[in-house]
Amino acid sequence: MVGNVGRVALAAVAVWLTVGIGDIAAVQDRRQNDPGQFDFYVLSLSWSPTFCEASGERGTPPQQQCGARPYSFVVHGLWPQYESGFPEFCQQPAPRLDRNIISSMLDLMPAPRLIFNEWDRHGTCSGLSANAYFETVRKARALVKIPEAYIAPSTTLTVTPDEVEEAFVKTNPGLSRDAIAVTCDSRRLGEVRICLGKDLRFRACPDIDARACRREQVVMPPVRGASAAQAR
Repeated sequence: MVGNVGRVALAAVAVWLTVGIGDIAAVQDRRQNDPGQFDFYVLSLSWSPTFCEASGERGTPPQQQCGARPYSFVVHGLWPQYESGFPEFCQQPAPRLDRNIISSMLDLMPAPRLIFNEWDRHGTCSGLSANAYFETVRKARALVKIPEAYIAPSTTLTVTPDEVEEAFVKTNPGLSRDAIAVTCDSRRLGEVRICLGKDLRFRACPDIDARACRREQVVMPPVRGASAAQAR
């Protein structure tokens, strides 16, 4: 049997362990919710025809980017990341966005709701003001050149994720295969995700690559009636 002294000692250890675990959790929580405390960015480029086709299949209300104007790759977001995992919703409520910011970003992110959501969930974790964050989004997008074959295809393309990655690598000097990942749904290409340091230089991101599409082939639905010049 454990004597009184032993019970006291065990109780003290239990308290110490509880406090220790709580401290570890607190450290994780502080990092998770502290704006500006992250390791790198992911620039997510969404294949708009896939988004629109999938939205139609789900019967969701028409989206602004799925209207008359054709889009190919659009900016889904610029996401602060940890080496493993990511922060989100770092300021609640998020600082309000100025209408001028919304209108200025519609050429890259063609839906006000998308812009609001990305600011609330990801932009607030950047440690930047809204103006500075969306300026960084624009700078990041300007760094990435879309391969010619994917600017405005008028017919459905059947590709492999490796082919898409390789095309982006060849078109963008300095981009390596370990800094890019392609995502997909059950049959269509969804996004191309490119990893950038805080200095906006391409960098490796094993955690992002681990969640890439593993299908042998995917399709890229065509851009609706667009010429290359319209969709750039």
